[in-house]
Amino acid sequence: MNSTYSPRESTKIKALSMHALFIALTFVATMFINIKLPIMGNGGLIHLGNVPLFIAAFIYGKKTGAIAGAFGMGLFDLISGWTAWAPFTFIIVGAMGFLAGLISEKAPGKRALVNILAVVAALIVKIVGYYFAEVILYGNWIVPLGSIPGNVMQVVIAGIIVVPLVGRLKNRAVQI
Repeated sequence: MNSTYSPRESTKIKALSMHALFIALTFVATMFINIKLPIMGNGGLIHLGNVPLFIAAFIYGKKTGAIAGAFGMGLFDLISGWTAWAPFTFIIVGAMGFLAGLISEKAPGKRALVNILAVVAALIVKIVGYYFAEVILYGNWIVPLGSIPGNVMQVVIAGIIVVPLVGRLKNRAVQI
């Protein structure tokens, strides 16, 4: 029996562990750090699940950001009574994490400005994605406008928290 690990196996284990960690952090921050809003007919939810999503994307890249967002928030939707939203969340928030990570990885410039750009891009994906998801779910083009302020607030608050911290966190992060 061989008890040694190859560097490749070790890297896979670290990556899997980081993905699982950020899925869990995103889920927990979405589930337990939230405020339900009585906006229009569809209500709304402001949560801090975008904080670990952006941390994952900015430190570990587009793949980890996409996985954390898609599975973490998708799982929240499945078990918290928002089940109809789960497929939309999986795609929209997965795209947010992927795009934020891609911009953070590839765009040249000062990291803080690049990360702000990544947050803005993710915000656009969230607004457009959830607007059309609500159009599909509610069959109405007006009602979805009521969720835009909450979506903006969610992402802006997460950006305000993450952008100043991510440089320090990245210097101390476990490399995968």
